[in-house]
Amino acid sequence: MRRAGWWRPAQGPPPPASDLQQTLSSRRRGWRWLYGVLVVAIVLGLVVVGVRLWPGPGLFAEVAFSRQVLAADGSLLRMTLAPDQQYREHVPLADIPDSMVQAMLLKEDRYFYWHPGINPVALLRAVRETYGGGTRMGASTVTMQLARRLYGLNTRTVGGKLQQMALALWLELRHGKDELLEAYLNLVPMGGNIEGVGAASRLYFGKPASRLSLSEALALAVMPQQPTWRSRSGAAQRRATEALLQDWLQAYPDDARNGGALALELPPATQRRLPFSAPHFSDHLLASRSDTVLQTTLSPVLQRMAETTVRQFVRQQASRGVRNATALLLDSRDLSVKAWVGSADYFDVSIHGQVDGIRARRSPGSTLKPFLYGLALDRGLIHPLSMLRDIPTAFGYFQPENFDGKFAGPLTARDALIRSRNIPAVWLANRLGRPGLHDLLVRAGVSGLREEAHYGLALALGGGELTPLELAQLYLALGRDGRAVRARMLQGDPATVGETLMSPGASFMVRDMLRYNPRPDGLPPDRRGAQWPVAWKTGTSWGFHDAWSAGLIGPYVLVVWVGNFDGRANPAFIGAQMAAPLFFRLADALAAIGPRVDWRDSPPQGVEAVQVCRASGDLPDRWCPQTVPSWFMPGVSPIRVSTLHRPVRVDAAGRAVCGPPFPEGSRLEVFEFWPGEMRRLFDAASVPRRHPPSLPACGTGHAQVAGDPPSILAPLQGVTYRLGSAEQEAGLLLRASADSAATRLYWFAGQSYLGQSAPGEGLAWHPPRSGAYRLRVSDDLGRSAERQVQVELGA
Repeated sequence: MRRAGWWRPAQGPPPPASDLQQTLSSRRRGWRWLYGVLVVAIVLGLVVVGVRLWPGPGLFAEVAFSRQVLAADGSLLRMTLAPDQQYREHVPLADIPDSMVQAMLLKEDRYFYWHPGINPVALLRAVRETYGGGTRMGASTVTMQLARRLYGLNTRTVGGKLQQMALALWLELRHGKDELLEAYLNLVPMGGNIEGVGAASRLYFGKPASRLSLSEALALAVMPQQPTWRSRSGAAQRRATEALLQDWLQAYPDDARNGGALALELPPATQRRLPFSAPHFSDHLLASRSDTVLQTTLSPVLQRMAETTVRQFVRQQASRGVRNATALLLDSRDLSVKAWVGSADYFDVSIHGQVDGIRARRSPGSTLKPFLYGLALDRGLIHPLSMLRDIPTAFGYFQPENFDGKFAGPLTARDALIRSRNIPAVWLANRLGRPGLHDLLVRAGVSGLREEAHYGLALALGGGELTPLELAQLYLALGRDGRAVRARMLQGDPATVGETLMSPGASFMVRDMLRYNPRPDGLPPDRRGAQWPVAWKTGTSWGFHDAWSAGLIGPYVLVVWVGNFDGRANPAFIGAQMAAPLFFRLADALAAIGPRVDWRDSPPQGVEAVQVCRASGDLPDRWCPQTVPSWFMPGVSPIRVSTLHRPVRVDAAGRAVCGPPFPEGSRLEVFEFWPGEMRRLFDAASVPRRHPPSLPACGTGHAQVAGDPPSILAPLQGVTYRLGSAEQEAGLLLRASADSAATRLYWFAGQSYLGQSAPGEGLAWHPPRSGAYRLRVSDDLGRSAERQVQVELGA
């Protein structure tokens, strides 16, 4: 038997027709009512979804926040006022501690997540108490308070309150609860011109909101009800905090943080509690960048160290007329700015302390010479131990002088660089021609330079102007294998690497040359210095206006400047005597507090070590008494067999004799045969040099060495060598025989040194391109042989 249901009547006599019609009519009305309810619900749901999804301005669209400059570790360097003169920091809800959120909702709106924007129960209770003779009571929810703040409502009138309620409902339709809560916590008044828990945390406690403790959260949570009064009255604020604490203990009795003293009195909030660190750096970023939050690369520890060291140095040197100095520290590993000291005292008006010396243009003196030497290394004009002449020289109408007014005679390129001799530098600049140092500076991004003809050869001596930042970026390129770079100031900045200024080999050799520059205090490098090698250079501008020291300290680049912003000269402003001591104070402090890294500076591919004659800088012959190691680039560096030392047969009185046969008792002695001009310079400089005897008119007189020159065995004369990829990788074999008196053979292609071998042994040569080459082999007795070779390189 089928069961009866509302769709099928039970078995039995049918109802009367009138009753059946009434029943069907009633059911149709029920269906229509249910259908209407469903339609209304669907329409309302679509409206809610449409309102929520409809694009529109966000909650912060009309709100301006304070701008912040943050250090690399997230600590605050500077916070500015918003355009409406409020301190306001945007903090995402995820970065606000749960204790802050819970305490605020406990105080302001316990049912925030349950009501649609207004709390009917709270409203009724407030109306009853306020208009029933009781204590005046508010019923504003978090959403209603947010509506009043966003729309600037006057809620002291009934109309204003109704408008507030309507807008609260609208906000709840438009936004999720977390969005509303985040906006409220960032815009809630916190006393004076402070809005939001982020700015309040900075000004009251000197920390970001993410680090608020429970006691600090409770102290801030009571502020929105009477922000002005409670920010001024510590007692009123403390009483409110104690009352909230009791509510907290009832609401969260099992919280592990409840055991401490939680009723905290707020300290007075003043602008002086905000940090004002790295002021010149912050000023520059705030003026040049538009971001609200500027997350920089600056290290607070290194910044404080640099500021303190510069300030103390200037104070200690005040008796010598030193009143100002700057320092800039960069990290060559990621190109980041680590410390930026624009003046000795930002707030000292007498020294124009607010001027940023890091971006001021000054004459760099001799700090540009390393880049001139780098270009000369790449052009094959010198290698580090090439002999240069520091003698009176005129270059047209330009006759440069050295700083000390003296001339050193012959000296190595390395010594000429670290002793900052002007004559060799100008000679190199003249040999370089164009493109030269001016082109390098332009490609490196140095701005404000005039045409190259304006400076002439004086540019090598610091005739132009550049900023300490631009100079630091040049030394940064020196530490980055010669590639032009830009310093990174923000963590989001890309590591920009530009064109090549000099080869990696030349960059390495310049760094190695600068490491021989001794400390100004005469102290030897200690174990720290071995781990943090210092390659540095000084500079002094014409007229003693600027004293510089710049260089690399392990992975860091440091540039310091000592002078006056008003351009006043001071004879004490000498790079080696004034800037260098400050440079090494900072270098020693950096090595002491900097992160421990295993820093190695190994020669790049294409740089090899070779033994050269100490006196001449050339490859040693049999008669060279002392050799020293030097770096060179095969195929680039100019190098030849030394002819400075020659054997001479002398008698017992030291006079040269002819032979063979040689007089009885004669002996062979080795002398240095310097040109007459150089011998006169040695004599004038009181540098002892043993003069060779006058050679008699008996042939060569001095070559008195028997034997034959080398003979090239391979490659063959008149043969074209076609080298495929495999042959290019293996190299073309060079081999020569030599007299039994010779022990070493030196090979050259034109003026380029290729390597050395023993007589009869082979040397693999890798020609860089197709063409004709003049190969030359010299033995260690100074005898040579040459051969023309044709090479064709194939795939």
